[in-house]
Amino acid sequence: MYEGDVLAGNWRRPGKGKIPQVPAELDLVVEDAESGFCGAVVACGKEAVTLEDRFGKRRLFPFAPAAFLLDGKVVTLVRPAAPAVSNPRRSASGSIAVEGLRAKVAKESRIYVEGVHDAALVEKIWGHDLRVEGVVVEYLEGVDDLPAIVAEFGPSPERRLGVLVDHLVPGSKESRIAAQVTSPHVLVVGHPYVDIWQAVKPSVLRIPAWPDVPRGVPWKEGVIAALGWRMEPADAWRRILGAVSAFTDLEPELLGRVEELIDFVTEAP
Repeated sequence: MYEGDVLAGNWRRPGKGKIPQVPAELDLVVEDAESGFCGAVVACGKEAVTLEDRFGKRRLFPFAPAAFLLDGKVVTLVRPAAPAVSNPRRSASGSIAVEGLRAKVAKESRIYVEGVHDAALVEKIWGHDLRVEGVVVEYLEGVDDLPAIVAEFGPSPERRLGVLVDHLVPGSKESRIAAQVTSPHVLVVGHPYVDIWQAVKPSVLRIPAWPDVPRGVPWKEGVIAALGWRMEPADAWRRILGAVSAFTDLEPELLGRVEELIDFVTEAP
């Protein structure tokens, strides 16, 4: 029994009185005021809602103003608000971050970089990706003995090795050393910079450009002097690394090479 005559007066006019709007959520039980059909919401489209009664019969009703009864009171059913779409969290490398990541046994494949600064930068930007894949990054302290290091590693289809080399340009000492590595299970790639420091965009450090260092002057010390930084190389590196927060802070010549190495060592044999 309803109180009064719910159909009395011009109740279909949405501006007449305060008729509440109710989202047509699934399982909401309402009655079509005109036909008396009562059922639960089982589907909701753009223009209409589908109700199913207790006998399993379904009927489609348009979203008309004041067209339904909820607990005996006139309501206007409306489409439920679309759930907020939250953008997936991104890692520093720009990949989709894996939430709740648990440690896994590291793959036998490895990525080698030249020095501790290279390893720190790779970890800061690609560390999440590498942990997802179970890949360990190690540093070599230079590539002069790279052929012997590769031989000792013993690469195979299931045990791949990727190597990132500084200043890998035609005619350089590094290019001649890299050419001695011929295993199909080893990928040696490099960037054109004298040191990994240069792979950080100057704008990130608020400097116009990385300074040119004369031949015969140690590169890091020369850069520090040219920039007027009164600090040791270790402190300068902490300043540089601290300014880096995402892949967009690095030059494309480094980004592409590291991604290439990750793909290589994680590729199924």
